[in-house]
Amino acid sequence: MRYSALSLLLNGLTGNRNWAPAWREPEPKSHYDVVIVGGGGHGLATAYYLAKVFGVRNVAVLEKGYLGSGNIGRNTTIIRSNYLLPGNNPFYELSMKLWEGLEQDFNFNAMVSQRGVLNLYHSDAQQDAYTRRGNAMRLHGVDAELLDREAVRAKLPFLDFDNARFPIQGGLLQRRGGTVRHDAVAWGYARGADSHGVDVIQHCEVTGIRREGGRAVGVETTRGFIGCNKLALAAAGHSSQVAAMAGLKLPLESHVLQAFVSEGLKPFIDCVVTFGAGHFYVSQSDKGGLVFGGDIDGYNSYAQRGNLATVEHVAEAGKAMIPALSRVRVLRSWGGVMDMSMDGSPIIDRVHLDNLYLNSGWCYGGFKATPASGYCFAHLIARDEPHETAREMRLDRFARGYLIDEKGQGAQPNLH
Repeated sequence: MRYSALSLLLNGLTGNRNWAPAWREPEPKSHYDVVIVGGGGHGLATAYYLAKVFGVRNVAVLEKGYLGSGNIGRNTTIIRSNYLLPGNNPFYELSMKLWEGLEQDFNFNAMVSQRGVLNLYHSDAQQDAYTRRGNAMRLHGVDAELLDREAVRAKLPFLDFDNARFPIQGGLLQRRGGTVRHDAVAWGYARGADSHGVDVIQHCEVTGIRREGGRAVGVETTRGFIGCNKLALAAAGHSSQVAAMAGLKLPLESHVLQAFVSEGLKPFIDCVVTFGAGHFYVSQSDKGGLVFGGDIDGYNSYAQRGNLATVEHVAEAGKAMIPALSRVRVLRSWGGVMDMSMDGSPIIDRVHLDNLYLNSGWCYGGFKATPASGYCFAHLIARDEPHETAREMRLDRFARGYLIDEKGQGAQPNLH
């Protein structure tokens, strides 16, 4: 069924009794051309573009829980392409361009809101760094504006500009950045993939990878063995565990990243704002709640929950930037399991088995990268060669010394 104003009207007149399910609930077949492990945003986007763009439709996406139960439904919904390095900038700009046409492409309201992303700076050195980043963005055709203190004050007067420790001197603005409804991204890609013949199989956990003669021939699952010609891993924070089933040790650590939402408030933040003197970012949802987050919890974990020390740290940073937050009540929080790489950048590559493909290492950047990640991973799987914007995201870059270290923090995953 194609969604439209006419279909909405007709179904409303008939009591909404004729809506078709958004996607099927198929039983797994014994064999597929491609099996994708992980039914989050990246896995579903990969399946969608494999079927729609590259014509590979005998595809299964295996999700151990329900759609939206992983990181795709556990983030702060921010999209942006304000990156500095050549290995990142074109890739995330491709993602931004795909976001801009996504709802028309897969015929689903993902609530893409390009409200702008503003990164505050608080020192001369930080201003220089943001100037450099903005120039790099513009050299790659990405929009960037450097705002001075008064321009930021005119846009966001409720910020604490005169804080003795963290005075706001200005900010770097990308107007095309913004937010997208995270659950709707999963649902839209699942519906789109299903409409092109992809089997989206929920509650199907992979327990082993069967290998024969240097190839992966299929996966053992809680719903039986499923054979495949090509096997693609897109398991986010559980990438290390799944890759270990194929004898692969990845340069990743798994950490929890918390996100929070407040009580509903009248509209007062009309863009995404990030704090330059600490790790804090906030936007306001369409329901009025403030959606915000900060640093990872700082210890290895596979739990989808965080600790109170990080809650306190995030609250302190938020109040330093917006004093009025001291009077706002937090309703709930959640945690996503992040696959933190050694240089803070992702991996999209073939690995030691001829037909095994890897998509991992997304750190903080996984949600905003969803469309480009899916498109580039599908390109790699279908054509056995990397997409031009993902050529530097090779697994062997760590051995070759070609790191994509956006923050310049070195080989320490928890610092990225």
